[in-house]
Amino acid sequence: MAKTHRKHSPADLLKKFIFITAGAVLMAVALEVFLVPNDIIDGGITGISIVLSKITTLPLGIFLFIINLPFLFLGYKLIGKTFAISTLYGIVVMSVMTQILHDVQPFTNEKILAVLFGGLILGLGVGLVIRFGGSLDGTEIVAILLSKKTRIPVGQIIMIMNVFIFIIAGFVFGWDSAMYSIFAYYMASKVMDIVVEGLNESKSVTIISSEYEEISQTIRDRLGRTTTFIYARGGYSGEETQMIYCVVTRLELSKLKSLVHEIDPKAFIAIEHVSDVLGGNFEKSAIH
Repeated sequence: MAKTHRKHSPADLLKKFIFITAGAVLMAVALEVFLVPNDIIDGGITGISIVLSKITTLPLGIFLFIINLPFLFLGYKLIGKTFAISTLYGIVVMSVMTQILHDVQPFTNEKILAVLFGGLILGLGVGLVIRFGGSLDGTEIVAILLSKKTRIPVGQIIMIMNVFIFIIAGFVFGWDSAMYSIFAYYMASKVMDIVVEGLNESKSVTIISSEYEEISQTIRDRLGRTTTFIYARGGYSGEETQMIYCVVTRLELSKLKSLVHEIDPKAFIAIEHVSDVLGGNFEKSAIH
């Protein structure tokens, strides 16, 4: 029988509330204090909202709220109620804060500084909201839906949509601003990835070798990492063996490869990126 959904504790809800609020406020600061006053836009729904605000002279917050509303329904259908509520709250806070900050003087009129600091703060804000279960832009939701219909990867759909948005920005704000906007968007996306995935980048490693017992013991002794055996059978040889699976940090990866090749130079090693590690026992043991 499937387990019922575990309700969040008050502490979890408070933590989510604080960080989504902080992320939404940071995004509003990035937009109204750095990017928009210097005619620099973000991608996605936010970029469309900035362009419409420029054309119509209506407040940016109105467009951010109204255009994102339809995608809340899609988010509810695709991801769930908790996501939709978190997203709605984040968008409301962001929209209100952009209105409050609209008349605040920009921190700088130097476009390069606006790109650097605006992109950094924007990525930090968006990353915090995504990490704690919400979103501030409906572009990803649209991309997920279109990807299911067209089989085109989500990342490619987002890129195509943003290309059109930045071309429109070129006609509205000028091509210099459009090019600055591309760099701001790129920087924000990189900072967002760091916030969402964490600075402690990990790698999962799968090792196939006839010396699996010795390799596993060496990883535990020399790296202090636990390993897991996975039953396997060779597709060509038909021989039964055990694969070794373990997760290490990026800095430990080189030493792990060296240890494996000391024992078995012909060992097969497959390495994959891990965005996050939760549960289990990822703490290092004492190294002999």
